[in-house]
Amino acid sequence: MLSTLFSLYLKMLVLYGPFFVLSCFISLTPGFSDKEKQRLAWRVGLSVMIASILLYLFGRLIFDAFGITIDAFRIGAGTVLFISALSMAQGRPVVQPDSLDQDPTIVPLTIPLTVGPGTIGALMVMGASHEDLTSKGLTILAIVLGSLTTAVVLYLSARIERLLGKQGLQILSRLMGLFVCALAAQIIFTGVRNYFGLGG
Repeated sequence: MLSTLFSLYLKMLVLYGPFFVLSCFISLTPGFSDKEKQRLAWRVGLSVMIASILLYLFGRLIFDAFGITIDAFRIGAGTVLFISALSMAQGRPVVQPDSLDQDPTIVPLTIPLTVGPGTIGALMVMGASHEDLTSKGLTILAIVLGSLTTAVVLYLSARIERLLGKQGLQILSRLMGLFVCALAAQIIFTGVRNYFGLGG
């Protein structure tokens, strides 16, 4: 059970990409004091947790309402996640600090930076795939732990920036992008295999 929880936790970290979000967090908060950044970090973590749990729990209802099969959604969500991951891996800027007077908690830090289209799709697929209460409980716990880890990374943004520097953050962000690309490819391959009945 612990190994399953750890595996789910790592998957959530890959989906959230905390070091990618950290680089955006830093670019969005140049005029913030350390206390303001810390408060913002916890708000983002809480928002990510709530959004992720809701998407995970109600994914099945959305599939049923629109008549979409899980495997078709796997292919679509995996493709979107792969495109997003390419931007991460190539180090493309996602946000510009041009509206610093607005609260960035929900937009853009929670959605679409941490919980982007690909992550939304992956959470919905996971929610629709897990039938038993044990799997659902472990996944929700992994979401909570992943959200808290993301919040801690953002909370320590000033220290991490001093420790790694901008170049170090870019390297970590690009490495995270490669892991997300691999996860997206796995989601697509699983969807294609199941959709066409190719077997294991």
